[in-house]
Amino acid sequence: MLSRTRTFPLISLASKVCAPPLEALYSTHIVGDKPVLVRDFIHSALYHPLHGYFSQRSRSVGVLPNAIKFNQLQGRKAYMKYLDNIYKQSDISWFTPVELFKPWYAHAIAEAIMRTANFSVPLKIYEIGGGSGTCAKGIMDYIMLNAPAKVYNSMTYISVEISPSLAEVQRETVGEVRSHIPKFRVECRDAADRIGWGQVEQQPCWVIMLEVLDNLPHDLIYAENQISSWMEVWVERQHDQETFSELYKPLQDSLITRCVEIMDLDKTKTTQSTAASTMKSIWSKVYPKPRRCWLPTGCLKDGSSLDYDSYMEAKGDADIFFPTDFWLLEQIDHYCSGWLKLHGDHSSKKGKKRRTITLESSSFMEEFGLPTKTRTKDGYNPLLDDFKNTKFYLSVPTHNIK
Repeated sequence: MLSRTRTFPLISLASKVCAPPLEALYSTHIVGDKPVLVRDFIHSALYHPLHGYFSQRSRSVGVLPNAIKFNQLQGRKAYMKYLDNIYKQSDISWFTPVELFKPWYAHAIAEAIMRTANFSVPLKIYEIGGGSGTCAKGIMDYIMLNAPAKVYNSMTYISVEISPSLAEVQRETVGEVRSHIPKFRVECRDAADRIGWGQVEQQPCWVIMLEVLDNLPHDLIYAENQISSWMEVWVERQHDQETFSELYKPLQDSLITRCVEIMDLDKTKTTQSTAASTMKSIWSKVYPKPRRCWLPTGCLKDGSSLDYDSYMEAKGDADIFFPTDFWLLEQIDHYCSGWLKLHGDHSSKKGKKRRTITLESSSFMEEFGLPTKTRTKDGYNPLLDDFKNTKFYLSVPTHNIK
């Protein structure tokens, strides 16, 4: 598995808006008559087939007609001016890194795959949220040119894409190379829905997720003060039917409960002394401080910008993204593989541990890519210099550990 995402010091909810807001169209559809968990609210705001951000704004992900010739740009100022011009000329919200640095970004990922893939079986690649198909085409191009012919001829590349309009764009992009067509397909479905994956297959495969983890729906839990118990946060309509409010319930959702246990949020209760607990109890009554914590339950479940103050203001007209806690992501990865057991799990069966590594984007590109291809005349390299808040997470099964 390979994923690339942003990492921020604080939770951030952002809106990328390049067109007039559409709240009036979407707001009445996000929440029905009954309250919904925060993850379901966010999922609808982003992915609802009729009213979601990615469904309605199919042009949110940009496609460059030609690759940028970095060696013809003088430096950072010239590069920023170039970006400014293409954003002004395009009716889109943003260009992903794999698009800005094509084909070199995708080539680096392909090289990472080739170094670790088991070529004794046909190469199988899944990409979650393939966007415009630029990554898929770049990877297939690289394998076609650099891998043994039998690897390319027997490979399959499956894109799992929730947006029908983006799925069609991917088919067109990859189809530019005729030999790719029989090896590539798009499954238009929600990758977070376990049913869509069917029966478990034992054949090794690669799973690629770029700009995906930070868009996966999260849950929210709340506590009145420093010592009170965590509660689930739900979203419900207010009486005016146009605005929403939060509703708090005791923890009962199994996904939230598992995530809380993996994160070990209540560990201080068991490690503090009686005196410390008493002092904290007194302090919480004198100076109560509500607690809120976002949970990456989406991971656990198999132009101009404007920042909103609350996720509830995003009603299909805005992107919502979260920072990634890479340590927690690794814990969830080991839990899903069966290696990490929760406190109440006494089963004897234990899965195989994965070899995992988190790399700064610049380190990943220096190891697997060709950074010289994205360097400007004066030595400035946006691929290495401008993505300090992004990382790659790689996870490969370890087969020699029983």
